[in-house]
Amino acid sequence: MLRQTSLAQLGLVIGGLLTIVGFAAYFADYATLNLAGFFYGIPLLLGGLALKAAELKPTPYSQSTAPEVITLREKQATPTQNQIRQDVTRYRYGQASHLIETIERLELGNFDEEYPELQGIREIEIAGAYGLVLEFDSPFVPLKAWQEKQERITKFFGPDIRIDLAQPSEDQIDLSLISELPQGLNSPETGEN
Repeated sequence: MLRQTSLAQLGLVIGGLLTIVGFAAYFADYATLNLAGFFYGIPLLLGGLALKAAELKPTPYSQSTAPEVITLREKQATPTQNQIRQDVTRYRYGQASHLIETIERLELGNFDEEYPELQGIREIEIAGAYGLVLEFDSPFVPLKAWQEKQERITKFFGPDIRIDLAQPSEDQIDLSLISELPQGLNSPETGEN
């Protein structure tokens, strides 16, 4: 739940309320409440404004996840798949785009404005395996450039993951991270065998 809470919004609301209380206390001649309102309210309000300027909203799911896929995720998802899913579906601060550091390391783009941008995610079942699909808006990096880096992408995302690339529309690239855990083993996060 905390991952889905905007710290910027929280700072703005609490800081705004404390600042209003501080001003009201100043005019009502309540010195202690006045100081508390000003010393805590204004810094929280300014901090909330600063966070709001640097806020990156969570990546939305492009389709709801079926209960069967959630069960499959619990059994087969690798730590990398879980980490990516959790990271991109929470508020981030001080980044231009989700997974921008990953895209830079994979050398998929030339300049800041020409990097593919994560637009959505979805969880699917692919031939009995759990798959996490990252949907990128990629007008400057064609499918061919992604395909040339497919082996590097596979190594980057680690063991027990297969990479599939697709181009559902002209400027969109779907990067599927498909679990390849040996049959009968569960995800290391569950601790079951």
